[in-house]
Amino acid sequence: MTSPEPTVFVVDDDEAVRESLERLMQSVGLAVEAYPHAQAFLEGYDRSRPGCVLLDIRMPGMSGLDLQDRLLAEGMRIPVIIISAHGNVEKAVRAMKAGAVDFIKKPYKGPLLLDRIRSALAADVRTRHAEAERVDVAARMAKLTRREREVMSMLATGKAPKQIAFELGLSRKTIDVHRGHIMTKMRVDSLVELSHMVQTQQEPRPSGSP
Repeated sequence: MTSPEPTVFVVDDDEAVRESLERLMQSVGLAVEAYPHAQAFLEGYDRSRPGCVLLDIRMPGMSGLDLQDRLLAEGMRIPVIIISAHGNVEKAVRAMKAGAVDFIKKPYKGPLLLDRIRSALAADVRTRHAEAERVDVAARMAKLTRREREVMSMLATGKAPKQIAFELGLSRKTIDVHRGHIMTKMRVDSLVELSHMVQTQQEPRPSGSP
């Protein structure tokens, strides 16, 4: 199945700004959707769609920073770029602590903004790929028995089958059987691949994950 096209989601109550940003995105072939306020974006956004958000701070109703907090609270970690004419150090710090990838003051420079947007889109693609890999590996691990998971963890740290057998009080032959089952269920051909899979489950969840 084809992945959805990365989209730039513009959230700004200034119609002229929305139209200007839409034209800028379209001029370089980027998919774009614009929303006049935070609630409209929340009602229209599907978290499965990759992209980034260009977010104004001052808007009627929910502010841009409040929307950013709401996205985090609901597990929607899509990259956010704050664009505002009312930025200050305090707001910039709050936005960055909440995970914003950039804070750009209006009037913005088109080439700079596009560069930051492309970086944010690429980061979101990497994050979603990593999370998809994590979910796939977790599904494979769920097919292992408790003993197989124990043996797998020890194999992934570089321990030899003979050492694992000694530590678990099992025969070398039994460990070899477990190893064969593990490699089959995890669908890997080497311990290097297996170690990588185990590592994906131990690393912090990437930004953008649900």
